[in-house]
Amino acid sequence: MLTVTTLNLNGIRSAASKGLEDWVAATAPDLLCVQELKAQPPDMAGRFDTLAGLRGYFHCAVKKGYSGVGIYSRYEPSDVVIGIGVPEFDAEGRYLELRFDTPARRLSVVSVYFPSGSSSDERQQAKFRFLDEITPQLARLAAERECLVCGDINIAHTEKDLKNWRSNQRNSGFLPEERAWMTQLLGGGAWVDVYRRLYPDAEGDGYTWWSQRGQAWAKNVGWRIDYQLATPALAAVARSASVYKAQRFSDHAPLTVRYEMGL
Repeated sequence: MLTVTTLNLNGIRSAASKGLEDWVAATAPDLLCVQELKAQPPDMAGRFDTLAGLRGYFHCAVKKGYSGVGIYSRYEPSDVVIGIGVPEFDAEGRYLELRFDTPARRLSVVSVYFPSGSSSDERQQAKFRFLDEITPQLARLAAERECLVCGDINIAHTEKDLKNWRSNQRNSGFLPEERAWMTQLLGGGAWVDVYRRLYPDAEGDGYTWWSQRGQAWAKNVGWRIDYQLATPALAAVARSASVYKAQRFSDHAPLTVRYEMGL
């Protein structure tokens, strides 16, 4: 069984102060994909380059205290791919891919952090550009390799994926253009939303992010914007998925999926 967790940390130092490492040690994922490190390589070295016995690989943003993604792995990858080859977004630390190539399998595991467009129209336009740039990247991956893409995609796909969908139809994260992008990605046969495949009717149990305003957490007024997207053969061996809410490490919750496979 291969256990994979994804979590937007909203700062690795902050998450660590809230008991992240103890939780990772107790749950023992084989791969932990993280987003929003909000740290630079010197901050990571000697402190966060391993976590609960897992070795970390990172793509940090140029800007201090911003973005950044990582993957903690129980297994040594055969290759590490950093960035998507687009300077605008590679400077923001948004994409990291570990490749595990054996005679039996060519597998990629990706940690990705899609831009948020909620702060301004300028950032929303950057988000649209990112969608345009990552689409062919995802198509190439699916055509060439088994692949698992984990991360904060910052899009709630359907009305089941957020509590207040009616009032959010003009807000970033639930815009018609963003939802159409997800529909096209998932409708082409190359990618599967693993959680939704396992639990087609689930609503509130699948939320992974809650606004820090009001009582969103207490009332479970959430959004499902963190995903594990898999190529079909990999999605077919997913056996269970869960969102952990007993502790809070950030404004997101960890999404864990167990796959009946090994590396």
